[in-house]
Amino acid sequence: MPITRPLPWEKSYPPGVAWDAPLDIGTLPALLARAVGRFGDKSAFEYRDGKISYADFGRRVDAFAAGLLRLGIAKGDRVALYLPNCPAQPIALFAVARIGAIAAHKLRDSGARTLIATNIGQMAGVALKIKAAGHVDRVILADDSVWGPSPATGPMPHEGFLRFDEVAAATAPGAWPEVLPDDVVLLQYTGGTTGLPKGAILSHANLTAAVEIGKAWSTPQTTLQPGEGRVICVLPLFHMFAITACLTRGLDNGSEILLRLRFDVEQTLRDIAEKKATTFSGVPTMWIAIANHPGVESVDFSSLKGAHSGGAPVPIEIENRIKAITGLQLGGGWGMTETSPAGANIPANRPDLRGSIGLPLPGILMDVVALDDPRRLLPPGEIGEIRIKGPNVTRGYWNRPEETAAAFIDGYLLTGDIGYMDADGFFFLTDRKKDMIISGGFNVYPRMVEEAMYEHPAVEEVVVIGVADLYRGQAAKAFVKLKAGAAPFSLEALRDFLADKLGRHELPSALEFRDALPKTAVGKLSKKELVAEEAARAACRPEPVST
Repeated sequence: MPITRPLPWEKSYPPGVAWDAPLDIGTLPALLARAVGRFGDKSAFEYRDGKISYADFGRRVDAFAAGLLRLGIAKGDRVALYLPNCPAQPIALFAVARIGAIAAHKLRDSGARTLIATNIGQMAGVALKIKAAGHVDRVILADDSVWGPSPATGPMPHEGFLRFDEVAAATAPGAWPEVLPDDVVLLQYTGGTTGLPKGAILSHANLTAAVEIGKAWSTPQTTLQPGEGRVICVLPLFHMFAITACLTRGLDNGSEILLRLRFDVEQTLRDIAEKKATTFSGVPTMWIAIANHPGVESVDFSSLKGAHSGGAPVPIEIENRIKAITGLQLGGGWGMTETSPAGANIPANRPDLRGSIGLPLPGILMDVVALDDPRRLLPPGEIGEIRIKGPNVTRGYWNRPEETAAAFIDGYLLTGDIGYMDADGFFFLTDRKKDMIISGGFNVYPRMVEEAMYEHPAVEEVVVIGVADLYRGQAAKAFVKLKAGAAPFSLEALRDFLADKLGRHELPSALEFRDALPKTAVGKLSKKELVAEEAARAACRPEPVST
């Protein structure tokens, strides 16, 4: 079907941004070779105060890739990465890509027979147990202590594995395997917050398209030049947000990537104030931690040029707090594992637009379709399911042909997100399709309830889910983590607080306080554990007696 131009959102694009900007789509090895050629001796990574230059990183990638070939790993083979944010992770990922193999994070589903791990924490022991159980043929272990002492680093085992550095002692082959843009490079598993994880099939073209799309969007809106950036990478590199926002875009732009094992609010603030980081991308829980950190008002944020949030909606109250502290409008948008994860973004010239996920990025098409008919397009303002299409979008799910077929309609991916587009092309989310609560025949969107609850001065974090209700069928239940020193409040007091913000059918019917709320590995608040708990509770309740 031909594209009708102009698209609804083009009129709202910032100056200099073009939807049809040329995208140089290629492969990860080509992206890295280009970065090494441009930035050579400049630092690519800083890890425990040590630095790895672009040229050195390129050499390490080639050496490890040659070692993988010597082990017999061929194009199309899956290689499992069991690695946190340490130098071995990007080296292994780009080495796997160099030989045309496929990186994965699930063994059984992907069929990977090689596992790459490290001796951080208990990872080495876990990796060897996996091998002993027959789930893989070989384990390659990277010794993290070569990057300096750390309490996170454990001892290396005595036997049963190949050493990362010894594998990387191989000489380069006479000719590298041919790697094409359409070759699969990554099986990226969805978070599984609403069901069993599925492996999104992502190609070199998908990943490099996401980099190019981000470049076409951000270059006209930033003053940072290539080679000037310093990117904090605390998002885990096994997650799509980090792979694109921190790693591939960072390398393509010649940034120094401040590689951190995990998020620590004090270290992040030191990286900004002392190491003069220019960009920090985090999930909402990280921004909530920064906003509530004692003494954050005195931190020097002058180096920070980009403050971005993703993975889940940011409460507007937190956006306001971050702007008051840093002077920056917290950038946001929307994307999925399946979209690498480019999708929509809020333009820098519209800081007044609150609650929107922004405009579709260059090269991406989005629309809204009826919940009961995914082929029926809805006009601006009507709520339905959001669809997406673009060069960054997965071709489907690994070994799941039925789910792949169900996910695509007329070439568009059905996202499972409910929302609408306004007359200016801005998209708004109301909730996840699977999270929607139907209470007494009314649709209740948990995100809307959560947004209202974040205005309560005692609430630090909140998750709202649907629970069984004998009268309404379903009702909203709120799980709350209080701010430090805040006193709990009653359900009645909460409903009074929300009375002028929500409809009666949206008010929570139950309230529970928790010292901590469940989170995914990337740090997003997770509903699935709470849903499972409530289901187990309901199963234990006696059935009502009828007469």
